[in-house]
Amino acid sequence: MYLGLDIGTSAIKAVLLDESGALVAQQSASLSVSRPQPGWSEQAPEDWWRGFLDSIDALAAEKPREIAAVTGIGLSGQMHGATLLDQADAVLRPCILWNDGRSEAECAALEARQPDFHRLGGNLVMPGFTAPKLEWVRRHEPEVFAKVAKVLLPKDWVRLKLAGEYLSDLSDSAGTLWLDVGGRRWAPSLLEATGLNVSHMPGLVEGSAPAGLLRTELAERWGMGRVVLAGGAGDNAASACGIGVVNPGEGFVSLGTSGVLFACNAGFAPNVEGAVHAFCHALPNRWHQMGVVLSAAGSLAWLAEVLGVEAAELVAQLGDRPRGPGTLLFLPYLSGERTPHNDAAIRGAFIGLDVGHDRKALTQAVIEGVAFSLADCQAALAAAGTKLDSVIAVGGGARAGYWLQVLANVFNCRVLEPEGGDLGAAFGAARLGRLAASGEAVAEVCTQPPIRAAYDPDPEVAGAYGEALARYRKAYPALKEIQS
Repeated sequence: MYLGLDIGTSAIKAVLLDESGALVAQQSASLSVSRPQPGWSEQAPEDWWRGFLDSIDALAAEKPREIAAVTGIGLSGQMHGATLLDQADAVLRPCILWNDGRSEAECAALEARQPDFHRLGGNLVMPGFTAPKLEWVRRHEPEVFAKVAKVLLPKDWVRLKLAGEYLSDLSDSAGTLWLDVGGRRWAPSLLEATGLNVSHMPGLVEGSAPAGLLRTELAERWGMGRVVLAGGAGDNAASACGIGVVNPGEGFVSLGTSGVLFACNAGFAPNVEGAVHAFCHALPNRWHQMGVVLSAAGSLAWLAEVLGVEAAELVAQLGDRPRGPGTLLFLPYLSGERTPHNDAAIRGAFIGLDVGHDRKALTQAVIEGVAFSLADCQAALAAAGTKLDSVIAVGGGARAGYWLQVLANVFNCRVLEPEGGDLGAAFGAARLGRLAASGEAVAEVCTQPPIRAAYDPDPEVAGAYGEALARYRKAYPALKEIQS
């Protein structure tokens, strides 16, 4: 038996898999986000720990024999969070999260100070990453910065509680901006730029490698024996392991609160100018690229809340198949945008509203706007040499066939809808736990799921979607000008 643990932004999740890889049971616990100032986003690490204890306790009560048979645990979690510890491992302040935008000025200062952030880190310095968060703390909370002994990512703080080890995997660590991503090691020059050194960092392991043993008192609490913890992964790399996107040329599109276009690569392939995230994969000798949209299914959830209906009801009114793009444009920049604009300040818009547009037209515009923003990600990945002939769709939005057909039309490639339930980060983390405990080959464990449906581009509307995408791309510069 194998346990996967994931720290999301809104919830903790624990899943239990059997030897066949099937889901046996799962539990979750809700999390809240603190926003003490506009643009800030923080969580208390102790809330993660309580959530995991409650979730695993519940699994142990529900499936005591199965939990007792667990031999491997994998961890995944939201990336980029800055969890700061003193010499005694006490948390110095709430964790600054991935979607915190306070460090925009620090990003500009770090890029001017150290060009290696592009060359070695392979990414633009964005407020979401960990390094500028520490620079903000150094500038604005010097008394806290002076006490920092260790900086851990969210899942790795949980590892410290579970196993007493300061360790991280390479996929998650690549999102700090302190990693030499091509060399898969910490970069002293990047750490020095933020007043830190390698002693402040955890040790590094591959995501599928052993990375500690479960503490004896916790193993006894849940009736377990010897349990190996895997290095684990950042949430998107873990999701890739969960759906079997582990070979170069494979990819997935995620329609969660945020949106991701993910491609597995044989080597380090950055596109800094296009705001592509170029990171290590969770598995040895693999890297990945990501284009990131900050508000994907989150845009539809926002519209549903404004209209006072369920998101599924909005999608259902559109029917089974799109007949072509609408006349209304939506720019889904509700929380700024990453790829390709790297613009934390930009905000969204409807363009072309008239009295004939109803709830259905608004919904169609939102779905198309998110698809167009993901097409921008596709173009940014293509500029870095990546072409995907098909992608697997995951996330809440992936349950809407209409949305997947729009994506196929806009991407001009096949979009695959997998069978089964949640194949997300916790599922992938459990697979990494299995690899660490069993030593099995990646190809035997990280398989792709059966496909329920395939959506191919509709040649009858391909030209119309291409024209609509071109109009969409003209809108950002104009919107930027009037919002500046």
